[in-house]
Amino acid sequence: MKYFKLTILFCALIALLPAVPKAQNAPKVNIKAIVYGADNKPLKGALVTSTEKGHIEVVTDETGTFTLEAPLDASLKIEAPGYTTKYLAASADLTQVVMEEDKDGGMIPVAFRKINRKDAFGDVAVVNVEELLKKNYFTYSLDGMDALAPGFNGNSTWAMGSYLLLIDGVPREAGNVMPTEIEHITFLKGVNAVALYGSRAAKGAVLITTKRGKANDRRVDFRVNSGVHTPKRYPKYLGSAEWMTLYNEAFINDGRLVPGTDIPHDEEEIYNHASGRNPYRYPNVDYYSDEFLKKAYSRHDATMEISGGNDKARYYTNIGFNTSGSLLNFGEAIKNDRSDRLNLRGNIDVNLNEYLSFNVDATAIFYTGRGVNADYWGSAATLRPHRFAPLVPIEFIEETDEASLLFVRNSNYVIDGKYLLGGTQLDQTNPFAAIYAGGNNKYTSRQFQFNTGVNADLRNVLKGLSFNSQIAIDYNTSYNLSFNNSYAVYRADWNTYSGTDLISSLQKFNEDQKSGVQNVSNSWYRQTIAANAYFNYKNTFSGKHNVSAIAAVNGFQISESAIYHRISNANLGFQAGYNYAQKYYFDFSGALIHSARLPEGQRKAFSPTVSLGWRLSEEQFLSGSGFVNDLRLTASAGILHTDLDIADYYLYEGIYTVNGSWYGWKDGTGIQATESRRGANPILSFPKREELSVGLEGSFLNNTLKLGGNFFVNTMSGNVIQAAVLYPSYFTTGWPVSSFTPYVNYNNDKRTGFDFNASFSKRTGEVDWSVGVNGMYYATKATRRAEIPAEENLRRAGRPLDGIWGLQNEGFFMDDADIAASPNHLGQVMPGDIKYKDQNGDGLIDSRDEVYLGRGGWFGAPLTTGVHISAKWKNLSLFALGVGRFGAYAMKNSSYFWVNGEDKYSEVVRNRWTEGTKHTATFPRLTTGAGDNNFRSSDFWLYNTNRFDLGKVQISYDMTGLLKSKAFVRELGVYVSGFNLLTISPEREVLEMNVGSAPQTRLYNLGLKALF
Repeated sequence: MKYFKLTILFCALIALLPAVPKAQNAPKVNIKAIVYGADNKPLKGALVTSTEKGHIEVVTDETGTFTLEAPLDASLKIEAPGYTTKYLAASADLTQVVMEEDKDGGMIPVAFRKINRKDAFGDVAVVNVEELLKKNYFTYSLDGMDALAPGFNGNSTWAMGSYLLLIDGVPREAGNVMPTEIEHITFLKGVNAVALYGSRAAKGAVLITTKRGKANDRRVDFRVNSGVHTPKRYPKYLGSAEWMTLYNEAFINDGRLVPGTDIPHDEEEIYNHASGRNPYRYPNVDYYSDEFLKKAYSRHDATMEISGGNDKARYYTNIGFNTSGSLLNFGEAIKNDRSDRLNLRGNIDVNLNEYLSFNVDATAIFYTGRGVNADYWGSAATLRPHRFAPLVPIEFIEETDEASLLFVRNSNYVIDGKYLLGGTQLDQTNPFAAIYAGGNNKYTSRQFQFNTGVNADLRNVLKGLSFNSQIAIDYNTSYNLSFNNSYAVYRADWNTYSGTDLISSLQKFNEDQKSGVQNVSNSWYRQTIAANAYFNYKNTFSGKHNVSAIAAVNGFQISESAIYHRISNANLGFQAGYNYAQKYYFDFSGALIHSARLPEGQRKAFSPTVSLGWRLSEEQFLSGSGFVNDLRLTASAGILHTDLDIADYYLYEGIYTVNGSWYGWKDGTGIQATESRRGANPILSFPKREELSVGLEGSFLNNTLKLGGNFFVNTMSGNVIQAAVLYPSYFTTGWPVSSFTPYVNYNNDKRTGFDFNASFSKRTGEVDWSVGVNGMYYATKATRRAEIPAEENLRRAGRPLDGIWGLQNEGFFMDDADIAASPNHLGQVMPGDIKYKDQNGDGLIDSRDEVYLGRGGWFGAPLTTGVHISAKWKNLSLFALGVGRFGAYAMKNSSYFWVNGEDKYSEVVRNRWTEGTKHTATFPRLTTGAGDNNFRSSDFWLYNTNRFDLGKVQISYDMTGLLKSKAFVRELGVYVSGFNLLTISPEREVLEMNVGSAPQTRLYNLGLKALF
């Protein structure tokens, strides 16, 4: 918490600065100037900010003119889209300001090039992270992107799954880069957009582009954050007395109570556990109580960015550190359960001369996660509350019990000088004892990433021609170091003397032992080598004919420990594009790919794609409209070959093995048998993504309203399977067990959907505000499957790819007569068990009675919507972001709901079936058995996952105007933000609850940023 306190103190000191008296009648100057932009034309709408107290803002008018009065010691900041921000002294003799065009500001990264945002097709979405961070601080690179990028729903683009993620052109992971390092994130969705990246990008690509230094813009950005995580919800389990009572009920339900015998837990025992009079003798352990957990845990981070340079060399450096604790609040977890991350980045660009330049980028990430040798959250979901007391109080040991007192004197683990570790024969290892005495572990990860590129301007060979190349080497290694201590636990035998409970003896299990040996385990490494080189041609003829072309070679290879085959991608790419006056567009992109997963002769394929565009707003019938500012229609189509869904290598080969379990039948030679495991297929080929998409995008009402959307339909055809139903029965034999069935291209999938985006920006009075909405809806279908189902209800063809299948319930069995009149169910059923519908009428309930129940949303919810709101009033700004997910279902099949045997009982069993609740119950009867009939996939356990999450709210205050001098600090701001704040859903309690793992949390954060 010390970082949190220091941040508050620093903010408080800054806030006191205005209290310092200023010189009376400080000289002021009246400024009137014209701001010029491209082609020396007056620039309308540029924002001019005077950074003295009051923080005055004005906007240039139609003639590019602004006027304001400011103190002589004030500075002016002038901003305009597409131009580099300028900082000027008010004391300068200002009559005109010439803005410098930001060469990259209007450009967005796509495959192997940057293009003007105006020329991007609809299957490309871009988020400017550098601008987003000014109003929305976030901690994970893709956090909230499903609310900002249409067609991306958090785990896939256009519901394809398995997208390729590239950081500066190299396949990496989203966690390898922090948001403060990022300039843009580009989402490539359609076939034309991803074609140049070859097979591994056939399901979409996400390009993360990091920041780079800019000439003549030396700056130091500093940001510090301090926050607390608070749990959203814990599972609710029953206490000891209630568990015992209901276990007795389950025992009786199963008919296990033999006349003349006792029930498992008598009334006195239940009363003692309920009374709480001696929690050591009659434990009632709540794993989620304040006794073991904190109310909250802290998170802190600090980042410094240093950038600048000149026309010859530019640099960008990012140094960041963050640390986070945990909720556990006892034993070694207090000091040994936290994580730290240090990241270092350096990007350097050098112009050797007018024609030749190069870049060198290096990143290092050091991550350390300290923990305890126990799965506390997993145990909290399974260990019953009455099993044992975590601690045994020494003060309760009888004075004459020398044997027990000897245990105390010889123990290495006397907790707080008052307790021994509790346990039983069955609980010799338990989370409490392990966290107190089991030792600790440290997970260490080291990542080093290096890439360099050479760029050549070949305009002397051909105007508009350039050559670019890049090579990258990444190395990632991790391992776990641990001290694994043995420890003894004790079970107390209690007696009562004159109403006083005393421990008359202790039973000891295991021994205390600290070996002092540090163990190394889970050693792992991964190496990535990536390279690409390409010629890029871009030229304009007669001022209207814009031509572009790319010829590229691209490849990468990923090696990983314990995996024999490397993951590889190699392809040649070609792109040719033309647009006439940014009005009519044509683009062809294709790739020649190679895959070692296929047989010789089938390892190469060509993937062609084409896109067309038409800017309708340039046509005569719309060009004079004051309503339409820009409107463009686009269409793309193509075929991408891919090996992404080919599960392994050598699937095309026939596999034979020697079986020693039986011998020759007649000759008695004893020669071992050769058996076939699969047949060969020398013509196994690539699956294909075949797609057509149409997009419409435009801006209206003087660019205050922007709308866009894309419709797409694609198929994945020729997916590789091994299906016996496609071949005669003699391809498979039962004795010996052999199969000659080969892998073939057969299954086909189809996806249809649309994405959309809309934004509206306006200034009302002194408030600038904007609202944006993004979303995507999709449907999937298995259009061909190798199946011969006995019943229509089992057919997968024609059903969604993310379908959930199970039985259809018909309520509970009410009595024995109801059971007798119903089909045969699994195992021995009793009144209160779930009754299922016999779909095929064979009188038996089994897997052949399963039906389609709903969509699971494996590729994201069928409908994903995001909304973001921004508002700014003077120095105060507000940002909010939310995401809605609708149309998917899930199964309540965790141990929290599927309670059987001697499992821990959750609160859901309170409304169980009994004779008295048979008409209102929502849970089956309790049983001490396996509950095989009740706890199986069915619509009884199905629930809708519709939800809307308020993911972020941030309030920011620009404190620059409070500064007395801007000589050192040019900008200063403070903000408060909340993450993961609210979930609105009919099933909110289920969606917010984690079972067997750490809880979901809200994060409340205070941040400070400064520009030097």
